[in-house]
Amino acid sequence: MTDRKIALVTGAGRGLGLGMAHHLTRSGVAVLGTYLTSERAATEATGPDLAFCRLDVTRTDTFPEFVTVVRSTLRERFGVETFDYLVNNAGIGTYAPYAVTTPDQFDELVRINLKAPFFLTQALLPLINEGGRVLNVSTALTRGVVPGMSAYAATKGAIEVLTRYQAVELAERSIRVNTLMGGAVVTDFGGGIMRSPDVQKLAADTIAQGRIATTDDITAVVPAVLSDAFQWATGSIIDVSGGQSL
Repeated sequence: MTDRKIALVTGAGRGLGLGMAHHLTRSGVAVLGTYLTSERAATEATGPDLAFCRLDVTRTDTFPEFVTVVRSTLRERFGVETFDYLVNNAGIGTYAPYAVTTPDQFDELVRINLKAPFFLTQALLPLINEGGRVLNVSTALTRGVVPGMSAYAATKGAIEVLTRYQAVELAERSIRVNTLMGGAVVTDFGGGIMRSPDVQKLAADTIAQGRIATTDDITAVVPAVLSDAFQWATGSIIDVSGGQSL
């Protein structure tokens, strides 16, 4: 049995999710992360306070089985069967000008960025402790327009609305729900488009701080947002975009 806080972070095998996992473990929170294709990275990152299991968020039909896996993994690795924090980080980005966005592109974005966190949170509710936290992830593109990102931004705008509804409907269990709004950052997200110096320059021009974010700029705040220091914040958007599109 452990009295440590435990977080489940989706998409934790790389990028922002892996950064979140590392910052959480450094702050004393044990983490169960999920990965889809980054098995090697997940295996290398595994430690006494960090465990991984595979999850395909597009397969909502497998969520009941995943809940069973989570319960058994928590018991085997941390001596508990419930956890405190859920971070719905897994997502995709697709560049597609509005006039040529296909139904398949749109459906994939909705399935991964909206449907998955909606139903995964629902499935995991029995395992989330009273007074727990849910942290959804959005983007500054819901506030400022970048042509070619309409479908992606629409799914993230929906996440911000979902956060407010979850905050109200889960309040009876004292579960707080917030949204982390990130901005332009160099990862392999969206095919690694932000690795282009030209794209970085264009993005930096829209950010008050004058540069794009590092992974740490965004992920370092997660332990604080999930902690009791934020216990009276729910239904809120936590902006860590560096002032993008203000």
